[in-house]
Amino acid sequence: MSAAAIHLDSVGVRLGEVDVLHDVSLDLDTRTVAVIGENGSGKSTFARLLGGLIARTSGDLSILRFDPAKHARVLRRRIALVFSNPDAQIVMPTVAEDVAFSLRAERLGRDEITERVDAALDRFGLGALAERPSHDLSGGQKQLLALCGAFVRRPDLVIADEPTAYLDARNARRVADHLFESAGHRLVLVTHDLALAARCDSAVLFGDGRVRAVGETSRILAEYEAMLEC
Repeated sequence: MSAAAIHLDSVGVRLGEVDVLHDVSLDLDTRTVAVIGENGSGKSTFARLLGGLIARTSGDLSILRFDPAKHARVLRRRIALVFSNPDAQIVMPTVAEDVAFSLRAERLGRDEITERVDAALDRFGLGALAERPSHDLSGGQKQLLALCGAFVRRPDLVIADEPTAYLDARNARRVADHLFESAGHRLVLVTHDLALAARCDSAVLFGDGRVRAVGETSRILAEYEAMLEC
């Protein structure tokens, strides 16, 4: 098995009658990875594959040195997902309850749950909103709540698919800073925001369901921008 944190060897994904990823081979071991490409290039499918939301059709895949097909439960506890629409992730009536819900599989005592929830809320600036109805929050606050629910679990890998897409500049910056904050987690960031992608250690460029380039971020971004000018 590859020692890389994320390893794909000739991976394909077929959804219905359509092959959406073709022969993807990658070894990713930098702490932060940007995933870029045009709409329909395969970026979000790649994120969903890493997050365990869909299965590969062919090839070999390991994430954090586990095969998702064999160790799905282990990876669910070690991976957190963040999407562009936080409403899809908010499930409980109040802010504090929603964060606590993320710990339901951890088998923690009530006191430890309370301690971790309070610490997470404070970290994301939501402490004063603990009893506020979750769906009454602003868009930026909702995305911070989604992040809070992800990070309270102390994941090893965070997969974020366009997490700043619907946010104003101030909230986008706040969300991005939390994602990049060094807290022991790896980050795979799917984004159209090339300035945000530039903060990553490495990048993967997708096109037509295939990896077009992978490597140091500035080089991959330059290659992508040149492609867009053609």
